[in-house]
Amino acid sequence: MTSLKSGDLRTGDVARRAGYSVQQVRNLERDGVLPPATRTAKGYRVYGEIHLRSALAYRALAAGTGPTEARKIVRAAHQSPVPRFLALLDAAHAQLDAERTALRQAEDAARAISSEPLEDVRASDSMSVSELAAALGVRPSTLRHWDAEGVVVPDRDPVRGTRRYMPAQVRDARIVHQLRKAGYRIAPLRALMPELRRTHRSEEVASALAGRDADITARSKALLDGAGALSAVLSLRG
Repeated sequence: MTSLKSGDLRTGDVARRAGYSVQQVRNLERDGVLPPATRTAKGYRVYGEIHLRSALAYRALAAGTGPTEARKIVRAAHQSPVPRFLALLDAAHAQLDAERTALRQAEDAARAISSEPLEDVRASDSMSVSELAAALGVRPSTLRHWDAEGVVVPDRDPVRGTRRYMPAQVRDARIVHQLRKAGYRIAPLRALMPELRRTHRSEEVASALAGRDADITARSKALLDGAGALSAVLSLRG
């Protein structure tokens, strides 16, 4: 049985223990995620514990930060001064913290928006694209994009054909704005918003934000797992 400390792991050993294919392990070495392997007299790759820990770190970090950032962090663990490497890891944690903060703000705002009454609605209460964009702090092109995607669809002026947002549509736009700030993507919103209009708005929004919360939690746990593997990489790097 091969030992992690013996430095005699073959490509298949690393692949099996890290959950990758043999070709993926070779690609990770090519991309600098794994340090260069030593070679036998016949040219076969020989890996050690640092290679396995690097592969495990990358796998976890890719789930937490995405593959591009994960490659950058693990390469830095091999090649960069320790403060530079730690700064990259800190930035990844800070990004998740910012997402959590935005999510909490979105939850508070969505609850307040969803509970607002829509009574005595009059045509004069409607808003133009520019007025609503200014109120939300977004560009008019953002509202046009939401309209084109079917996320927030306004009425049209019967004479001019310009967009007019009635109070219910303004409230939809405010909720979408908060969900977008919390990291919700357009495609899920396209499916979610019709349900919000048909059912109890607050419950559906809460469910959507709970899904976002679960995603952030899973990514945070993955980042924690990756940091543990990276600590071993630093020790082995010496």
